[in-house]
Formats: sequence, C-alpha cells, structure tokens
Amino acid sequence: MEVKRHAARTLVGRLRGAAAVRDAGATAAAVAELRRASKDDPEVRAPLADAGAVPFLASQLTAPSTSAAAEDAAAALLNISLSAREQLMSAPGILDALARAIRAEDYEAAHHAAAVVASLLCVDAYRPIVGAKRALLSALVSLLLPSKARGTRATKDALKALFGVALYPLNRAALVELGVVRALFGLVMTDGRTGIVEDATAVVAQVAGCAESLDAFAAVSGVRILADLVEPGGAATGRARENAAAALLNLVMAGGERAVAEVLDVGGAEEAVRELAEDGEASPRGKAKAEALLRALEEGAAGARRRHEHRFADFLNGLVVSDPYFSSPASATTHDDASRVTLG
Repeated sequence: MEVKRHAARTLVGRLRGAAAVRDAGATAAAVAELRRASKDDPEVRAPLADAGAVPFLASQLTAPSTSAAAEDAAAALLNISLSAREQLMSAPGILDALARAIRAEDYEAAHHAAAVVASLLCVDAYRPIVGAKRALLSALVSLLLPSKARGTRATKDALKALFGVALYPLNRAALVELGVVRALFGLVMTDGRTGIVEDATAVVAQVAGCAESLDAFAAVSGVRILADLVEPGGAATGRARENAAAALLNLVMAGGERAVAEVLDVGGAEEAVRELAEDGEASPRGKAKAEALLRALEEGAAGARRRHEHRFADFLNGLVVSDPYFSSPASATTHDDASRVTLG
C-alpha cells in the first residue's frame, strides 16, 4: 500500500506544482494523469484523496482553462468518490464547485459532476447536507429541462442524484419549489430515450411524498398522467407502472383526503390500480404498491363519506333548532292535531 501512497503523492505533487506556477498546459496534463490513475487503479483512489487531490481537482471544475481539464477533473472526482466519499465531502467548497460545473456549458463536465453528487448521496448522512444547497439542487433540476439539450447520460445522472436527494423527506419541498415536478413530468410525457421515463417516475414517486407536491401535481395534470401509466396495455414498462403506482400511493399518504379525491376523480384510475394489483405478471413490489393504494383510496373515500354524513346531519339539526317550520316527526304530529281541532 505504501507504493500506492507514494504514487498518489507524486501525482498530486505534479498538479500542485503546475497550479502554483499557473501553467495551464501542465495543470491540464496533471489532471488528465490523475483521471487515468483513478480510473485504472481503484486502490490509488483513497491515497489520492489523502494526498490532497480533491481541492485541486475541485478548483479545476470551473477554472478558466480548457474544457478537457474540467471534464478530467470531474471524472477524477467521480472515480475518487467511489472509494473516498468522506474525504470528498469534507473538502471545503466541493458542493458549490459541483453546482457551478453542472451549470457550465461543458456537457461532459456537467454529467460527471452530477454523477459525483449521486455518488455522495449513497451516504444517508450526506442527503440533508446536499439538500441544504439550493444552488446545487437547482443546477440538477436544470439538467432535466429541454433548453439544456443535454445528452442521455447527463439526464440520467441528474435523475439519479435527484432520487438520492428526495430520499430524505425534508428535501422534497425544496425540490418542488425549484420546479422539479414540472421538469419530471415533461420528461415522462415527451422523452423517448431508453430508461428515462423509468428513472423520472422513480423520482416522481419520492417527491410525491410531501404535502407541497399536491398543488404542483395538479398544475401539470400529474395524477392523470400517473393513472395513464398504471393502466394496463399502455406503452409504459412494468417498472414505470410500478413507479406510477408508488407515486400515487405516496401522494395519497401525504395529501390525505384531497389527494384521494383527485385520484378518484380521474376516470378509470381506480380500476387501473385494481388491475395492476391483480396482474399475475406484475412484480411483487408493484402488486404490493397497488394493493396498498387501493386500501388507501377505499379508506379515504369512506372517511370522506362519514364526515359528509355527519356534517349533513349537523346541518339538518341546525335547521330544526333555528327554524320553527322545520320540526321533528313528533312535533309534526302535534301541529297536525292542532290543525284538526281548529278546523272542526
């Protein structure tokens, strides 16, 4: 292992020296060498982090150098993150640097930077930290927008990172506020690339688990879109159907009776969920989500009916008390008797 540590110190020393004299060519060459080493030799990744590679690589993400240097720096950070997430996360300014790289015009650097974020989010404890960086969340959401015209890898890396962010419940409201719901449903409706709809609906399912998502879903007809995905015989894959059912379930759990009503208002939605629950070819996960959603819909609808009946009964009782012309059956008999006496 000492050989690996020595090699790492040598590589980082070259980068440090080139950066110190502001030699752009030598710096780019040193970064490229670090990328190759971290890709080819997994055992050198942690020693590279220990030798101080991370701050130098982070500084190259948005440095006024060649796009190749930024790409190599982001790729090297991704490689290092696979073995040294703690050292990467503890580097000052690393998340801000990743956010700027994702926003940059360099496609390769952007998608590698998004992949670094996704790698860091494999650690549960880092999810609230990343979620507190609104600039980083906004940058990830921007990778989903059509105006960016990013490639498939960048979109997939952004979706993977956003999924990791949304796994922490307190991050979901911030994602909704930043427009992730509209961006996700835009992909679901218009993107035909392999795996994109499946990955997008997986994020939708997580984001649905907060009360703030209900209005955002309504604004894009999200419940209708999800119900269409659940429906058998459509274009959705099995995984997309399951994710859509999970999203509806999470929406109902977070949104309560209002969410139940919105799902039931979509014609055919309940029947589509029932068919998924009874589909012999569906996965156990998909069937379980559909069955749980059916129970939630039935219980929510029953609860709403009970409350409506109680409110209506209270309304009628109030009329009896406040208006003498509304009376109980016993009082009505008394009035009839009085009328007969007068007429006789």
